[in-house]
Amino acid sequence: MAVRRRFPRLALVLSFVCTAIAVSSVAAAPRERLSINDGWRFYKYASTAEADALIYDVRPDDSAARDDRPADEKPTEAVAIEVHQQVLKPWILPSGNAFIKDPAQRHTRPEGDPGADFPFVQDDFDDSAWEAVTLPHDWAIAGPFYAGDPAPVGGGMGRLPSPGVAWYRRDLVIPASDAGRTITLEIDGAMSYSMVWLNGHLVGGWPFGYTTYHLDLTPYVNFGGANQLAIRLDNPPNSSRWYPGGGLYRNVWLTKTNPVQVAQWGTFITTRDVSAEAATIDLELVVQNNGDAEETVTAETSIEFQGGVVARFPDRETKVGAGAKQRLATTVELENPRRWGPPPNQVPHLYRAITTLRRGGQVVDTYETRFGIRTLEFHPTKGLFVNGEHITFQGVNQHHDLGALGAAFNVRAAERQLELLREAGVNAIRLAHNPPAPELLELTDRMGFLVINESFDAWERKKPPLDFHLIFPDWSEPDMRALVRRDRNSPSVIMWSTGNEVGEQYTGEAGAAVAQRLHDITKDEDPTRPTAASFNFAKPHMPILRVMDAITLNYQGEGIRNAPAYAHLKGINTPPLYPAFHDAFPAKMIISSENAAAVSSRGEYLFPVTSGISAPVEDGQGGDPVAMHVSAYELYTAPFGSSADKVLGSLARHPYVAGGFVWSGWDYLGEPTPYYGARSSYFGIIDLAGFPKDRFYLYQAAWRPHYPMVHVLPHWNWPDRVGQITPVHVFTTGDEAELFLNGESLGRKTKGEFEYRLRWDDVVYEPGEIKVVAYKHGTKWAEQTVKTTGPAAALSAEPDRATIAADGQDLSFVTVRVLDADGEFIRNAKPELRFSISGPGEIVATDNGDPTDLTAFPSLQRRAFNGLALAIVRGQPGEPGEITVTVEGDGLTAGRAVIATQE
Repeated sequence: MAVRRRFPRLALVLSFVCTAIAVSSVAAAPRERLSINDGWRFYKYASTAEADALIYDVRPDDSAARDDRPADEKPTEAVAIEVHQQVLKPWILPSGNAFIKDPAQRHTRPEGDPGADFPFVQDDFDDSAWEAVTLPHDWAIAGPFYAGDPAPVGGGMGRLPSPGVAWYRRDLVIPASDAGRTITLEIDGAMSYSMVWLNGHLVGGWPFGYTTYHLDLTPYVNFGGANQLAIRLDNPPNSSRWYPGGGLYRNVWLTKTNPVQVAQWGTFITTRDVSAEAATIDLELVVQNNGDAEETVTAETSIEFQGGVVARFPDRETKVGAGAKQRLATTVELENPRRWGPPPNQVPHLYRAITTLRRGGQVVDTYETRFGIRTLEFHPTKGLFVNGEHITFQGVNQHHDLGALGAAFNVRAAERQLELLREAGVNAIRLAHNPPAPELLELTDRMGFLVINESFDAWERKKPPLDFHLIFPDWSEPDMRALVRRDRNSPSVIMWSTGNEVGEQYTGEAGAAVAQRLHDITKDEDPTRPTAASFNFAKPHMPILRVMDAITLNYQGEGIRNAPAYAHLKGINTPPLYPAFHDAFPAKMIISSENAAAVSSRGEYLFPVTSGISAPVEDGQGGDPVAMHVSAYELYTAPFGSSADKVLGSLARHPYVAGGFVWSGWDYLGEPTPYYGARSSYFGIIDLAGFPKDRFYLYQAAWRPHYPMVHVLPHWNWPDRVGQITPVHVFTTGDEAELFLNGESLGRKTKGEFEYRLRWDDVVYEPGEIKVVAYKHGTKWAEQTVKTTGPAAALSAEPDRATIAADGQDLSFVTVRVLDADGEFIRNAKPELRFSISGPGEIVATDNGDPTDLTAFPSLQRRAFNGLALAIVRGQPGEPGEITVTVEGDGLTAGRAVIATQE
């Protein structure tokens, strides 16, 4: 390893010095929270075998792991391992002490600083050859994808190089004027087993890649000079059932406070006695004293709405001992509250509580808390009521990746996901199966989505051999408390889920005891919301169900592998169980927390088409094992799943069920059931690029009954099917529809009870056009025409937003469509495309929504998939101007999109 002096990097250091001094010179800012996303250097070892020995802990052998492990396979016991080398776990465990309630269970840091002599943590190590990166950063998303089998990473984890060991380094300049302040590093997410050094000292870390955590850097800071921050990450293989990403993939912050301060996530605001005339607001406040002497402080908190103060809590004075915390409670009544509630009938109004700590009249800290005022009622037979309005869960499950952007969080990309889901009629999100980025909840708070916030995919028993079960005994309490404490002021969060399909549902009273411990931890942090854990196996008589406040079922409500089309399959076999659970738990709300698991490839229609409403995808029955595509007739499912039609009917037949959450809202990287040679899932109602599948419109028809719409499938370009039966299906909010082929009526059909599509299964294909006219109450409601198109002749390029911020973060998503000479969209076109850009911007990634496309996401060459492709564009920070994105293809008129970037 090359070692040199720091001076050649003086320009980088000085640029940060100017920023730091400018901010710190504002004496009136007792709390500063600075983004430190810029200026990082990154290095990843070529292989784990070449990595350093600074490991958190030893791991069991994972050589027998299966990439295509069925999603509902029974989890198994942990494997005992022996440790014969130094591990850093004893030095990292104390990082979680603030979230361990029993002082006797907290960890004592051993003497010494492991790794202090390692070159990467040294001040004078030369990292100039390392890659310069800006956070959030996902080290794996650029690829390349691993093709074929065996592969270092298979389809289960997305065929991308997410496993491995890597380092991030950054200079920090902390001015001398900050001496005496507390300097805290805040990491919103690091995948995974993160360990942090400052100036050669091992500060601490956190192994779970989804938890937001804070570390006190103060004892190790060089005030008035440069500081070297180094972070080691170790992302194991076979550790996830989906693409985890890798790296510092969420925001990283540096917070400066006085020693007397509001503690980390130290406010908890609840509301009661809420009406249109008044609401009682309760505040719990924790004041922390990091100093060496007792302090007397006064806490003042005002409530602001739309920029104005609308109420003030009574001031509270308290003494806080050296190194201690003090909990305060206060209450205020607010007149005429503006309540938070989900659209379309309610508005998600948000308030801010501004807490000011004063010592001797001087402000020593300010802290802001975002919250909403709303009432929730969880009725066992009527379902959920928000502010008195009955709300049926029209929900989806969402993993944390952002498609071609990977795990690196981006606010605009997440907002786009939510916008498209809302267009389908979605009102609720279950976060599968891990804590989200905090900015995602800022979006759900602002947009009015209901959220089930989930913690873990595994407890003590394992799914993949290197998953969370390895650290569950030590970290489940800190991780659970950190999640709840961070997010409990978010009004969109209405329920906590402590686990998903965990192995403990198979272990009787022992499993129930684990569930009870997590339930008690959650209730200790937040007694206002119900707890749950989602079960795909546990039956009503099993003890683990008694623990939960609500019954959340995965697939069991409509039955698992019990219908005739599924009878030959192996695995869990369960009849429809809503009535049994309702009889066993008449006082508990029942939610379908995960349902459907329907699969499809957008725009791929395979024949013959099943005559039933739900069938498992198999080779030759909805599935093409050579092309690795699944039919878009939206009737085919994973072995344990059910079609949207079947699920919607099941929920309608059991009105005491509060609604459900579809698996899944968007396609996601990894878990490509049924074809693990692919890169991404087939489960979404929206594909990975953000293009709605046909199933999107089936749900829209069910969830937005007052929205005039009709959707017909398939496309009508079938030169090889002339004279053959080619079924036509229609989704509509109307109650009947008439189908026309080349102007001739093929009949008018009426939707029956529990029927969610209209089917013309005997249509004989001939080129031309199919047209559907939908009616509601006998009046024309909506219509759609699909034509046989000519060959590809042109491309169009349309940005979702024509103006974005020139900040290096804001994005425009450019949709490319393939058109014929008449401007008709060609729904099955797949030409090769070339992208280019001019002006102050860059194309971050391209995609097409094809789960089998292993072209690297940064590539500027990509074929269209069934008429569509996507370019993701961002502006250069600080360089406003006009960007032109051009897309070309051989023999095609080019498409162009113009995007303005503004300061």
